[in-house]
Amino acid sequence: MSLIAVETFRAARGEAELETSRLILRRWRAADIRPCAAMNADPVVMRHDPGRLSRAATAALIERMEAHFAAHGFGFWALEERATGAFAGFLGLNRPAFEPPGGPCVEIGWRLVRAHWGKGYATEAARAALAYAFETLDLAEVAAFTVPGNARSLGVMRRLGMTADPDGDFDHPWIAPGHPLRRHVTRRITRARWRASGRSAMMTAC
Repeated sequence: MSLIAVETFRAARGEAELETSRLILRRWRAADIRPCAAMNADPVVMRHDPGRLSRAATAALIERMEAHFAAHGFGFWALEERATGAFAGFLGLNRPAFEPPGGPCVEIGWRLVRAHWGKGYATEAARAALAYAFETLDLAEVAAFTVPGNARSLGVMRRLGMTADPDGDFDHPWIAPGHPLRRHVTRRITRARWRASGRSAMMTAC
């Protein structure tokens, strides 16, 4: 089978969860707070974010991510490594609480535990999330935002087939003027581009 293998969708607690050949994208559990807080306190993981997060701030973040599922039926899933059951980070789909220049949208985003960098997990999980966005949620487009210096995330976006939208680049409204991380770039992929590029065929056994 290919690295992506077959993405299978399953229902759990009334909400979709996703599986890839190596990962489970699932809803959050109380046991995730500790490893997620450790990830959010890692200065290397958080170097493209305005600041690291405490355990309390991480718990509040998880509550907000679960609330997003309740409100919209999708959100940021916890990533679990299938072979070990280890927490690997989070990835998913989100409606930003601010309005970017292109108007309301659904974004895809991720954050991985540093020990799991370099394995292709972000790309693998993001492809499953995009397949869900386009084939199940029937979204017309998905966006992604990051700072210009985040080469790793930009590389994932490129592998996903996302293209630059210079008109959509913006200064993040939640980051203070003059802060080096305020400027964000935008990448997008449409459902038509996804299908034309053969991404939906990845849901078929190889």
